[in-house]
Amino acid sequence: MASGEGEKVALVLDDYHVIEALSIHRALMYFLERLPPQIHLILATRADPPLPLARLRAHGQLTEVRAADLRFDAQEVSAFLRLVSDLDLSPADVATLEQRTEGWVAGLQLAALSLRERADVSAFLATFTGGHRFVLDYLSEEVFWRLDAPTRSFLSHTCVLERLCGSLCDALTRQDKEARGQLMLEALEHANLFVIPLDDEHRWYRYHHLFADVLKSRLQQSQPLLVPELHRRASAWYEQHGTIAEAVQHALSAPDIARAARLIEEHALIVAGQGQTQTVLGWLNALPDALVRARPALCIAHAVLLMLFTRQEEAAEARLQEAERLVQADTAAEQARTIRGWAAVIRRAGSARLQPSMKMPCG
Repeated sequence: MASGEGEKVALVLDDYHVIEALSIHRALMYFLERLPPQIHLILATRADPPLPLARLRAHGQLTEVRAADLRFDAQEVSAFLRLVSDLDLSPADVATLEQRTEGWVAGLQLAALSLRERADVSAFLATFTGGHRFVLDYLSEEVFWRLDAPTRSFLSHTCVLERLCGSLCDALTRQDKEARGQLMLEALEHANLFVIPLDDEHRWYRYHHLFADVLKSRLQQSQPLLVPELHRRASAWYEQHGTIAEAVQHALSAPDIARAARLIEEHALIVAGQGQTQTVLGWLNALPDALVRARPALCIAHAVLLMLFTRQEEAAEARLQEAERLVQADTAAEQARTIRGWAAVIRRAGSARLQPSMKMPCG
């Protein structure tokens, strides 16, 4: 390569991620270490190359343009759609599309193709997910099926999670090897495979929303019976680690109603006392009403929330009466006293407008 005195030259290597030969990586590093100052090497790659990036970064010899830098903001989304598809969307529709694609340019292109001939753009965007045919086909062909079998299995087993960490992934994949899940997450991040770190320590991650949709769609089609089992495993892990909100949500998603009911009985008022009243009410409303009416602890917990947190006295009184009706002649004396005692306490507290205890038990 020849150049004039002081003339700058850029050497561009595209799709560097396809190179697997270690000898080529070593030769490139040898070249880098002896690179003349007027020559700049540009690597376009989907994954970090096996080069001493940390050293180059520390010496100020590395400029990085990563996925976060390539994501389009709302203004860029709007300009892109006008340029490539002559689409002039409202600010609200642009915001929806930016949120669903997370500024991913290929996702925007697929959405633009799908929007052609659409009369109701807003209605379409409200349902635009990874399950859409164009997105599903693209990510399946260009990403999923190009991965090795262990990675595909890992993705399929963990796609039901909103957040991912190593040990949680191990619980879902049933891997006994220590730190296997964490190593896989780090490998996915290294390969830029639609995983996004949620903290500086890179302990927690999530999947790109459209990619997660694709994985869930494939899992539901290929292994529908595995889905509830994965939710049960996630619920058990979260309960073991004291994260009750996620434990209940996965139990409801399974749906493992018996498990969800037990968790709600044990933790409803504690969680509500921590400021998550509407969350707990949502759990109770997600349970079959007949099940709630048949379990005095759930009736009592629901009555507490209705009476003391949301001031729905009539609805709370109905739940208290249902709890009291469950006291039968063969009900254990201690249980009967607990139910009647809590009913009396809740009624008095409601009448006096007392504030509930942060850790009120429910019998």
